[in-house]
Amino acid sequence: MDSVTLKNYRCFRDEQTARLAPLTLLVGENSTGKTSFLAILRALWDVAFADRVPDFREEPYDLGSFEDIAYRRGVGVADVANSFEAGFVLSAPYLENGAVSFHSTFTNSDGVALPTIRWISNKDAWIEANSAEGNIVYFHLGVHEKTWELVSKRVLINNSLELPSLHSYPPFEPDWEWSDGQIVGYWDDSYPSGYESDLLDSLNLGLQWQIYELHSTDANPLPFAGSPIRARPKRTYDPIRPSRDAEGEYIPAYLANLYRGNSAEWQKLKASLEDFGRKSGLFDDISVMSFGKTSGAPFQIRIRKWGKHRKGVERNLIDVGYGVSQALPMLTELLRPDAPQMFLLQQPEVHLHPSAQAALGSLFCDVAAQGKQLIVETHSDYIIDRVRMDVRDKTTTLKPDDVSILYFERGELDVKIHSITIDELGNLSNTPHSYGDFFMAETRRLLGV
Repeated sequence: MDSVTLKNYRCFRDEQTARLAPLTLLVGENSTGKTSFLAILRALWDVAFADRVPDFREEPYDLGSFEDIAYRRGVGVADVANSFEAGFVLSAPYLENGAVSFHSTFTNSDGVALPTIRWISNKDAWIEANSAEGNIVYFHLGVHEKTWELVSKRVLINNSLELPSLHSYPPFEPDWEWSDGQIVGYWDDSYPSGYESDLLDSLNLGLQWQIYELHSTDANPLPFAGSPIRARPKRTYDPIRPSRDAEGEYIPAYLANLYRGNSAEWQKLKASLEDFGRKSGLFDDISVMSFGKTSGAPFQIRIRKWGKHRKGVERNLIDVGYGVSQALPMLTELLRPDAPQMFLLQQPEVHLHPSAQAALGSLFCDVAAQGKQLIVETHSDYIIDRVRMDVRDKTTTLKPDDVSILYFERGELDVKIHSITIDELGNLSNTPHSYGDFFMAETRRLLGV
């Protein structure tokens, strides 16, 4: 995603657009909408690529019912907005004709935020699926100001999580076929002639969206949304079926299964984890100790910290400090071979020493430079400063435009998002006056100015 637009969503009243990059850092005071911002990104992915109604109460986000999600200007029921809107712009090598815009309007359906209008556009062509009048979905195609209502289909949208796809106009009546790049056959004889190429543009947009949709859901699974609170370590683990969760409770079982079943992938992941462990000072060696030869045997996660002249003693994960066990789930998600395309991370620096926080900044740059997209909510200046220095020093292929810092500024009754950029020297540009005021005030007090 290249940018996200919000309106009447949570604390974001007026329409505003925030720039996203391969690495985007969300900064600002507590309760300024950073977590809500992450939640809408996952919701948009659900609506746009998975064709399903998003669950705004799914971990690690619980935004409540529609009345809790839509912008509220007062305490009364009438003070809640009737709808809220969100959308994004994306560009990818799978898209033939440049960037595509996606937009959705959410309305209240028995307390559920339902995406009743979905719309995609590319240049002058656009497609809309509209179910605002209930459970009848109207599909429209258009180019410039010319519009065709292709078909309406009764879909029990309120009783199902599935949404009719934007690229499947069900069913085509009458059938159509291609002839020398032109459309032969129409859905209705009343359509004026001479617009075949325009209609073809809209149909090609649907096909283009389908290609990207399939790539997003098949090759790249649902974005990983990490919780700021990770699972507590255990001295000994019993095998479970690994299934992703926001707190990383399944990560020890995932590591054990990889160790037991895929030696090559385990060694590769182990090397990546240990490389970060050494750079951050957290650990030097990680291993799995199995209490049996079968896949059902209990196991332990072992950690070793080297001294200057000796390798040190292997210790149980639960005995080496909370920072290691809290960082391990996030590190594994970022470095595992089947990692998703997008990561939504909340306060990854929790329980970490400043040097380890700075090392995280470098890791984020490394992962983003490999083609992933990271959106990270953080309160750590150490992460931000390390990212700035790594961009300046060209430690990866990440360029200044590949980093976006979004500053969430609290207003009277809403929040404004400022897009801050980094230049070639690592300096911040476009910073509002309020950014850094707290730190400057503390510095002046320390200096007695």
